Formats: sequence, C-alpha cells, structure tokens
Amino acid sequence: MTHLEKAQRLENEDPVKSRRDRFHVPRGKNGEELVYFCGNSLGLMPKQVEADLQAELEDWRDLAVDGHHHARRPWFPYHESFRETGARLVGANPGEVVFMNTLTANLHFLMASFYRPNGKKTRILSDAPTFPSDIYALQSQIRWHGGDIDRDMLVLHPKEGASCLEDDDIVAAIHENADEIAMVMLAGVNFLTGQAYDLKAISAACQQHAIPFGVDLAHAAGNLHLKLHEDGVDFAAWCTYKYVNCGPGAVAAAFVHEKHANDKDLVRLAGWWGNDPATRFQMDEMTDFVPHPGAEGWQVSNPPIFSMTPLHASLAIFDEVGIGSLRERSLRMTGFLEECIREIGDDHYSIITPSNPQSRGSQISLRVHENAPALRESLQEAGIVTDFRPPDVIRIAPTPLYNTYEEIARFASVLSERAGVGS
Repeated sequence: MTHLEKAQRLENEDPVKSRRDRFHVPRGKNGEELVYFCGNSLGLMPKQVEADLQAELEDWRDLAVDGHHHARRPWFPYHESFRETGARLVGANPGEVVFMNTLTANLHFLMASFYRPNGKKTRILSDAPTFPSDIYALQSQIRWHGGDIDRDMLVLHPKEGASCLEDDDIVAAIHENADEIAMVMLAGVNFLTGQAYDLKAISAACQQHAIPFGVDLAHAAGNLHLKLHEDGVDFAAWCTYKYVNCGPGAVAAAFVHEKHANDKDLVRLAGWWGNDPATRFQMDEMTDFVPHPGAEGWQVSNPPIFSMTPLHASLAIFDEVGIGSLRERSLRMTGFLEECIREIGDDHYSIITPSNPQSRGSQISLRVHENAPALRESLQEAGIVTDFRPPDVIRIAPTPLYNTYEEIARFASVLSERAGVGS
C-alpha cells in the first residue's frame, strides 16, 4: 500500500473529520492550495473572522462610544464572552482564564505575583532549549529582584547525545534543589523539539515543596488536551496566533488556578480593568484596588476588541470538535507522519521529537545533516510550507483542524525526492 493509499484510508476511517472548509488556505503561484504545515508558527484564518471584524468596524463607525454598551457584542464586557470556551480549551474553570495582553507581557504580570525570591529560595528552574522571549523574561525578572543570573537561573539540558529532557530528570531536579528554587517555569510543548512535558507529574513535585509552577503554553494551547486545573498548575500563559488561529500578534491569555485567583492579598501589578467592575469607574484618587475575582483580577487595561474578535470564530470551532477529539486525530496524523518519514530513511536527517505519541504535540522536528535552509526552500518550491529554525531544524506541524492525511503523503513524496538537496 502506498503512502497515498494509506492516507486515503486513514482519512475515511478517522471519526474526527477535518474542518478545512472553515479556513482560508493560502495558494501557491500555480493557484493550488499549499500544504500548510506551519500552524505551530501562525495558524490559518477562519473564514468567519472577516464578517465578525467587519461587524465590529461598523459598530465603531455607527455607535462610537455607545458601542461599549450597545454594540452587537458590547465592548465593556467583551472579554467575558470567552470565559467558558477559553476554559474548555485548556482544562480550566471559567474563572481561571482571561484573554488579555500578549504572551510575554502576561508572563511578566504573572511572575510579578509568583516569582517572589526570599532568602535561599531565589532560583528559577527552566528547560532548554528555551524560546528566546522566555529566556529574556526570566532573566529580566531575576535582575528586577536584584538577583544574579548565573546563580539564579537553573536551566536543565538534555543528557549528552539526547535531544529532549526526561520528565523524571525534571522532577528529580525539583526535589534535589527544592530549598533554593523560588519558581519553576517550563514550556508545555518545547518549541524546537515538539516534546510535551508531563505537567501533572511536574506539578505534583512542585506542590510537594510549595514551589509555584508556571507554564508557557504557546505550543500547547489548541494542540494538547490540557487539564490545567486538575493538574494543579499554578499559572500559565499562551498566545492565540498559533494553534488557536486568531491572527498575527492576536490577544494572548492567562490562567491562574483558583487556589490563587481569589486571593485578594496576592501581590500583583494592578490596573483599572482588573478592579471589581462595581467600583471600576469610581474616580476617587484614594480608592483602593479591589481585585476582580479570578484570573480577570490580573487585567490592567480594557480589552483590545479587534484583536479579540477572531476568538469568536476560532473557539466556536474548537467547541464544535472538542479538544479531546481533536487531540486524538492529531495523534493519528502525527503518527502517520512519523511512519512516512522513517520509511524514507534517515541518511539526510534525524527525528529529534519523542517517539512516544503522548510526549509530543502536532509536530515532528527534523535535524537536517546538511544545508537545512536549502531543503526547506525546496519544500516551499513544491508547495509545502514548513518552518526552519537555525541552524539545522525543520519543523513539520500537521494541524488536525485543517490538514489532511493526504497532505502528509504528499509531503512524504516530496521529502523522499528532495531529502539530499544541497548536500
């Protein structure tokens, strides 16, 4: 059976069907739809977004300030529309999630509350390779508190010869250094390797030592079947322009576990939109900040309406399919992708993503032995969009909402023909 024949069979048998018809798929110079395996960098645009944005523009045009209360979707409580759908996406309670700001900004706001170095407990445990923005954020938090980066950054690296960390090694490091760790901050899915960490096990280790545990879910939200509340994660943040398909630079989101979210005494950086709505507009300069219950108490500014608008269309599709069902389709698709790649052979590249399906997201990363940029460009010329990370990694991310098994078979065919390009 050829890859294409198997792909057609898998697509027909898969109980979770693609929602490709709900998205705009970019086309190449020949007018044909591209094979878009880059949803881990920027997701595709849901078709409904255009009409939704146009409606908001019309309400701004026609209502101006009255749109805050009289728009078709009033702007004053706009962010509240996503409490339940956003919570379902990441396995949280509605009061634990809020859409606001951008990803790194949210991490800073959350770390202002949860990174509280004191005495010997000054270190932040993190993973490598780490996305640069996370490194900058962690280092700047240490500097902000007057710490020393060399002393206070505890970065775990894969063992010699390995591409990924072991969950057991992370847990062991927490136990071994617990008396010095002030916070653990990890990625839910590693941006480079595609590895998914065991958040439940890591959270349990942190709880044993009363260490706050935060997660950057940039590559996990809309990808994994997360259970943030059940797993006991203390805080998390994610963007919505990757797997959540809300457009470049779209509004981000934050999670604060309810065991913290209603603690009015928890230190935070405050702003008017995080204040209790009942007193938000009391303009007495002596008014004390009264935090809104739940994660919404970490807001500082009113919601960016146009940036939030794509969430309506995107989250509706996730609700329609269900993140659990979507994850099951993802596991099958990524498994087929790995099978195709391994059947081609490994003379020109090696897979650095874990082979255990439960330890990865919708991504297979290839370490190309010679001239990865040339291979990526060759794939692009063949109508296949992937992602290159210097110096030698190509990331392939079949997104179950809009990619198909046949596209994976097409990718495998092109890869087989061009794997040695540039060598």
